[in-house]
Amino acid sequence: MVGGKAMPQTISTPEISGTLRAFRLDVPPEIAACPGIRVFGRVIRSVLFSTDACIIANANADAIIAVYPFTPQPVITEAVMAVASVPVFVGVGGGLTKGPRVVNLALHAEFQGACGVVVNAPTSNEVVRELKGTVDIPVVVTVLSENEDIDARFHAGADILNVSAAGKTAEVVRTIRARYPDAPIIATGGPSIESVRATMEAGANCITWTPPSNGEVFKSIMDAYRKGLPHP
Repeated sequence: MVGGKAMPQTISTPEISGTLRAFRLDVPPEIAACPGIRVFGRVIRSVLFSTDACIIANANADAIIAVYPFTPQPVITEAVMAVASVPVFVGVGGGLTKGPRVVNLALHAEFQGACGVVVNAPTSNEVVRELKGTVDIPVVVTVLSENEDIDARFHAGADILNVSAAGKTAEVVRTIRARYPDAPIIATGGPSIESVRATMEAGANCITWTPPSNGEVFKSIMDAYRKGLPHP
């Protein structure tokens, strides 16, 4: 009872779906326990790592991280933004693509509607500083190991750290979290539920999830069709 009034009972979250769209890619439900990062009023806990239009359109992550191994191109950003119904963090280079071009790509990405820009680990602090002075969306800096100068990254203007350290990701997150209790950290969840949990327990705010490829999703469907069975 509060103020003489009975508190409402706990109500479960209703789920509304359709016959066709019920088939989708769901991020591991454990990620919902992450504290998240609030970006422009929206709390983001799960981040889908993909540039595949059909995967992006049929997954339930809170956001998309569109980074890829080629030089960033606005036409790719435009394509991702066209199919994404959630915020998109856009890769703008920092490795192969350097200097003023990174800043120009970041500004273009902001104009296209990106909610943040991501730079690769080799990006200099001078470029991070220029990015922060140019765009009005979060600057996400990729971190590959615990040996990087995180102080310098924050002093240059990094808003969010994107930890991608393969099998050492949880360890790197734990090290950073011990030094920076309030740092916003996105981190790769790894290949299993166990690695996702380990990264969360280490202190990540958000988990990046790599979905199965289009071909992998198609395999079970085609196997069923070959046997004369319905869509699984």
